[in-house]
Amino acid sequence: MGKPIRIDFVADPGCPWCAIGAHSLVQAINKVGADAQLTLFVRPFQINPDIGPQGELLARHAASKFGAAPEEVEAQRYAVAVQASERGFEINQGPESRIWNTADANRLLYWAGAESNQALNLLLAFFRANFTDGRSLSEHAVLIDCARKVGLDAERARAVLSSKQFEQETRDMEKQALLSGVVRVPTVVFDERHSVQGAQPPQLYAQTMRDVMNGTLQQ
Repeated sequence: MGKPIRIDFVADPGCPWCAIGAHSLVQAINKVGADAQLTLFVRPFQINPDIGPQGELLARHAASKFGAAPEEVEAQRYAVAVQASERGFEINQGPESRIWNTADANRLLYWAGAESNQALNLLLAFFRANFTDGRSLSEHAVLIDCARKVGLDAERARAVLSSKQFEQETRDMEKQALLSGVVRVPTVVFDERHSVQGAQPPQLYAQTMRDVMNGTLQQ
């Protein structure tokens, strides 16, 4: 068995490429798992902090933030859906799809990582609620339902959301990610040294893990 590997997955639950990257990473872990001692941490990173609780139409957001024309938004939406499908995940986005403020979702992710080993499962549940089922990640009821579905204490989740708990911690985590060189999400960091940015195929993640285990990864 190779040496232990720490994996940090930096992501926003409102980011479709993070959903693709997460499912790729899970597939890679399943490929390598028996040969490695893997410890995975989810690092919440909010990419659209200015979005209000009502959300914003995806097309309008893409136009204002990136200058994307409607046909470009549609092409991107199709590309995202195809890549997600290749990873065994369904993304259902259309003209009325919205993006959401994920500050509270990120606080719950921090809580799940601090008090349980369910942060990754909670993140996957958020992706499913948001991108597959079209539910709002700004609604506490949705977040609590996701927590309950992965076996977390729903009342504890409700208490976290009703307070400001873990707000500063998530902000500090985002600052730390920026200082360590994270410029996009998803980013996967292996052993706090080797960074892979963007949603990559599972084969790339798996090979990186093997190279880290064997000490053959180039700096």
